[in-house]
Amino acid sequence: MFDALGDKLQSILGGLRSRGTLDEETVSKAMREIRLALLEADVNLAVVKEFTSAVKERALGQEVTKSLTPGQQVVKIVHEELTRLMGSSDSRLAFAGRPPTVILLAGLQGSGKTTAAAKLGLMLRREGKSPLLVAADLQRPAAITQLQQLGRQIQLPVFRGDGDPVAVALAGVESARAQGRDAVIIDTAGRLHLDDELMEQLVRIHQAVKPHDVLLVLDAMTGQQAVDVALAFHDRVAFDGVLLTKLDGDARGGAALSVKAVTGKPIKLASVGEKLDQLEVFHPDRMASRILGMGDVLTLIEKAEAAASEDEQKEMEARLMAGELNFDDFLTSYRMMRKMGSFKSLLSMIPGMGKELKDVDVDERELRRVEAMILSMTPRERQLPHVIDGSRRRRIANGSGATVQQVNQLLSARKQMQRMMRQMTKGKMPTLPVAGRR
Repeated sequence: MFDALGDKLQSILGGLRSRGTLDEETVSKAMREIRLALLEADVNLAVVKEFTSAVKERALGQEVTKSLTPGQQVVKIVHEELTRLMGSSDSRLAFAGRPPTVILLAGLQGSGKTTAAAKLGLMLRREGKSPLLVAADLQRPAAITQLQQLGRQIQLPVFRGDGDPVAVALAGVESARAQGRDAVIIDTAGRLHLDDELMEQLVRIHQAVKPHDVLLVLDAMTGQQAVDVALAFHDRVAFDGVLLTKLDGDARGGAALSVKAVTGKPIKLASVGEKLDQLEVFHPDRMASRILGMGDVLTLIEKAEAAASEDEQKEMEARLMAGELNFDDFLTSYRMMRKMGSFKSLLSMIPGMGKELKDVDVDERELRRVEAMILSMTPRERQLPHVIDGSRRRRIANGSGATVQQVNQLLSARKQMQRMMRQMTKGKMPTLPVAGRR
């Protein structure tokens, strides 16, 4: 989402890094460029003015003018102010001391509320909780069916009822309590636009179930409109935080950078993909690092830990340290990476890789073909790749819909990776090839 804004900010700040001294004219020029970049990203005008004023004031202060590396100090200031803009620290959901915890989702129709309910349910289940999904959106009949289908996919029960949405929501909470479930996620009705009927229904549901968390679901792709919606809800229905959907889209990012400053309510969760497991806690500092091309190592580590058990990680580490890499290892590591997200998104979290990836097109279909080729091998071939001769290569190619040349490339890639692992275990840093450029 922040690709265009990130490129511009990195370019502007890159020009400052190389300067030995910074005067007011240079800083003012940089702030004008940053202001324009933020406005083009659809960030709220008042937020842009406040942000650039804060950065300029600090950039002309003693912490920069007396620094040996003034450009680097300005980058640090921009990072800190971006973080502050989005909430300073991550905000977690509030859980009740006496279960069940009730989470109420609100938002306009089309914001992704029903899918967000399922994603949140899956996130809580993986954290060891036992949530119940409540279908209280009776305005749109398909919403109930959709939630039930999603519930089956993630193996979570869905409570549904007829008549008054308030009664359905209340009955859903009572059902969760009777079942001994510790969390309830209530999917409420939305409208194509804000109206009194929608707000009144939300107020009545809120009064009936007394939720511990009210999350406003906002579509990040709608930009500044999302901020206007947040303000309207803020005036009528008290919400505790924002769940931002479609953060992986190609919108300009204005909603993510504006909503906290305008409403005072933090972004608590963000949907970063279409899959049901692609919902994350929103970390303002990490998002600021991504925007400025600094990577996001902490999120990368968390994704790796979630993708494999501790025993699997230790076993893989031991094999790599021994310089061994057969195709079973290849397949295991590939599947771990698929659980973590797209290959390009993972590489973008490594500091300094943003610019390197700018002209690189990672074709996910090619990665799936790799899996198909490995699965076309016999168990013995996966364990002992050196036995794969010409006739075996032809059989593997036919079985996976690949060419013999592609099988040869896969075999060569495994050998190259094994050599790299052995060099690294001997304390040598191998030269990494640049692959995937188109």
